[in-house]
Amino acid sequence: MQVLTFLIPISLVLGGLGLAGFLYTVRSNQYDDPEGDSRRILSDEWDDHPKP
Repeated sequence: MQVLTFLIPISLVLGGLGLAGFLYTVRSNQYDDPEGDSRRILSDEWDDHPKP
């Protein structure tokens, strides 16, 4: 049972890091154009200069 005293805080810290990473990606607009990707993958046209 002493193992739980280590595992619970470690899991909470890792979960917090995952949440912080997710919030960082949301705030930096990395999920801006989800529909554009689906349209580009089905298109036959090649885009040599995609949006940055």
